[in-house]
Amino acid sequence: MSLIVEKMDAIVERRKLVKGKVVLIRKSVVQTMSTVNGLFATGKNIIHSSLQFDITKSVSFKLISRTKSYNLLNVAGKVGKETYLENNVSVLRTLGERPEEFDIYFEWDDKDMGIPGAFYVKNLMDDEFLLVSVTLEYPPQTSVTHEHNQKNIHDQNHILDQNLILDQNLILDHIHDQKHIHFDCNSWVHNHKCYKTDRIFFANIPYLPGKSPVQLRVYREEELKNLRGDGTGKREKWDRIYDYDVYNDLGFLDSDAQQDHPILGGLKYPYPRRVRTGRNLIHNKKNDGSYEEPGESYYVPRDENFSQEKVKEFLQLGTKTIAGRIEPLLLSLYLKNTSNEFNGIEELQKMYEGGVDLPLSITANGTPSVIAFPPPHLIKESKFAWMTDEEFAREMIAGVNPAVIRLLKKEELAWPRKIVCSCIQPSTVTKETLEINMDGVKLDEAFADRRLFILDYSDVFMPYLSKINNLPYAKAYATRTFLFLKDDGTLKPLAIQLSKPLRCGCGSSNTESTVVLPADKGVESTIWQLAKAHVTVNDTNYHQLISHWLNTHAVIEPFAIATHRNLSVLHPIYKLLHPHFRDTININSLARKSLINAGSIIEQTFLAGPYSMEMSSAVYKNWVFTDQALPKDLIKRGLAVEDITAPHGLSLAIEDYPYAVDGLEIWSATKKWVQGYVSLYYSEEGAVEGDRELQAWWKEVVEKGHGDLKGQWPKMQSPKDVVETCTTIIWIASALHAAVNFGQYPYGGYIMNRPTQSRRWIPKPGTQEYEEMTNNPHEAFLKTITPKYQTVMDLTVMELLSTHASDEVYLGQRNSLNWTADQHAKQLFAEFTENLGKIEKEISDRNNNQELRNRTGPIKLPYTLLLPTSEPGMTFRGIPNSVSI
Repeated sequence: MSLIVEKMDAIVERRKLVKGKVVLIRKSVVQTMSTVNGLFATGKNIIHSSLQFDITKSVSFKLISRTKSYNLLNVAGKVGKETYLENNVSVLRTLGERPEEFDIYFEWDDKDMGIPGAFYVKNLMDDEFLLVSVTLEYPPQTSVTHEHNQKNIHDQNHILDQNLILDQNLILDHIHDQKHIHFDCNSWVHNHKCYKTDRIFFANIPYLPGKSPVQLRVYREEELKNLRGDGTGKREKWDRIYDYDVYNDLGFLDSDAQQDHPILGGLKYPYPRRVRTGRNLIHNKKNDGSYEEPGESYYVPRDENFSQEKVKEFLQLGTKTIAGRIEPLLLSLYLKNTSNEFNGIEELQKMYEGGVDLPLSITANGTPSVIAFPPPHLIKESKFAWMTDEEFAREMIAGVNPAVIRLLKKEELAWPRKIVCSCIQPSTVTKETLEINMDGVKLDEAFADRRLFILDYSDVFMPYLSKINNLPYAKAYATRTFLFLKDDGTLKPLAIQLSKPLRCGCGSSNTESTVVLPADKGVESTIWQLAKAHVTVNDTNYHQLISHWLNTHAVIEPFAIATHRNLSVLHPIYKLLHPHFRDTININSLARKSLINAGSIIEQTFLAGPYSMEMSSAVYKNWVFTDQALPKDLIKRGLAVEDITAPHGLSLAIEDYPYAVDGLEIWSATKKWVQGYVSLYYSEEGAVEGDRELQAWWKEVVEKGHGDLKGQWPKMQSPKDVVETCTTIIWIASALHAAVNFGQYPYGGYIMNRPTQSRRWIPKPGTQEYEEMTNNPHEAFLKTITPKYQTVMDLTVMELLSTHASDEVYLGQRNSLNWTADQHAKQLFAEFTENLGKIEKEISDRNNNQELRNRTGPIKLPYTLLLPTSEPGMTFRGIPNSVSI
């Protein structure tokens, strides 16, 4: 009998198995990205399919305990036996990729090994695969009949008493509550030889560092060390190393002067940091700088790459627009068959109504190439409503750049503030000038009632105008636009001040200023339209370089780097913030390679040209993190004051301010979610200050990621600090970016509404240009703004950037249901999602309210940019979780 019991125990031991499901995606086709003429194009490289390999024999796993250590000296969690994938259960069809589900069985005695908390995975194939998730059935069920063990049981049945088998089944019947341990992985795993240690993944249970199971701490710290790297060497495509570097990857031109295209980052040209690549450096003899060598393939940590589906869509759209527009136009210009000037408004309009033929540029099927664009939202209802003063002003609060306008202060009327000499007496805006169009309201009364506003680009552009106006194409002003809030809640432009530097007869540098007033008849109306165009050129350049690139893309990247380097995937704040960094490092890397680098699209098509990034560095000097929080931003610009009786505690100076009204709803819902989430983990006294990972994270953001900015950072001492900081990060990455990005083509796709260049100053009487302006105002307008080739380039990029990918994840969504094991956190997130749904309905209701004139304006385009969700494509709505395009 004892022999039978011993053999029975041995069989039971063999049958103590933990069953799991592994979901992964094998890499079957890889398309590489390269650049042609500064744009993206499809590479030719195709990597053979990994589907031909038997993956069940090529991928192994080992569980790691979170409750059992080896001994008192080695407290690391015990590591189980190596096991391999079993049968392929199914192919899950998701987003066009091919997730596959496999069974796996781990030999695991929970009495000896404890509870699994992590696992190692080893890839023996040459090809990488995306490990999506692993789910364990736990506690282990000894009734699991693995086919190999089942065969062993049958072989031993002749020595077993049938009653013993029945008794064992009765014992198993008591296991009625099947539970799971989830591992939310979403990471590419390369061949094991690419790594110094096997890849490790942790269960989705969040722990602060001090509360992490002691058995997992050594693994937790080792993984962070792997992600930080040692700061040396060239990064390879399989690396997952996050480190900092300056912007020495934008390149330089042979034609540069000594100060052109400086390296950004440091005391002279402060800038946020980007991911270090370790690529080869070349020396620029003109400024003694060391720049990354151009032409080398770009690096981002492997898991920061776009999904395969997004790469496919990105390249399809990019290839279509390049091959269909820019390349044929370049050929036609080279053959001198096409002028770079638009042949009247009719030709420009034709781009949206069937396309403009390029007769000498032939497509593959033998037909002439056509430049064609989808009609932008701006002109779908009316082709000319954008020209109205009301729409011009409305787009300052409901357009693609709605966070620059501010309350006018009395002392700002006199500008320039300093008169250098008496050779030129600049024209300034006066009380009498403004009151002409203030509907009888006196200036002092308007100041008292907070009804005067300004869109001011003088300080940003004036220091660079001398250099800009020396460019062969540029004739620009620094602009100031004065506005009045009417009784019906709309804004009315009162005057535009156009200023430029001037070298006086005495040799001094001075400022020449002209004030232009609204007009709707004669040559004065043409001058007024041209003045508004110069304002918009300032606004468009500031929008792209500052509001969009600097204030969202560039400033968020250091937070993403610091998060991966200092917060373990087990950390609750990592789980909170990680979705808001998705695709950011990748899209920024592509932008530095093709959009903002030396000689790139931005430099070819935008007013600031080669000084674009230097200008953004000058503005970054005054960037303050805490001011990016929407309530503080509104207060700082004078657009709101604190008022406990008002919605969200703020009284708006412009009640019908679509960006602010919708934005405050999104901000408040986000902050409520973050407050609830943070309270789950930082309820104890001193928990924030005692969190060594959180403190290291914040210290690195301040001292390295944004290390060029000193003394303006908040402390990280209390749960309130954590809430405000995390809410601000989420706001920048999601709603702020959505507000300044996804309206680019809907508003700017019609180049006359948002030109990117100005090529003529306002003509003076007695000149040939003045006569042309008088006789043919439309032609004069077109010759003042962006020409044809630059327009096609701009619109092509705007269309690409305004388009949502099919795999986009929006605010209030997660790409995995098992992002955390904390059910309280999941419930709070479900409430957040529900609140956003309510906000979406409220925004739609406001857009249908005819009394709120700024919601749609003369162009009849409802303000939908802050509607949280969207379908794929160019929808003029939707708030992605992150800066993902």
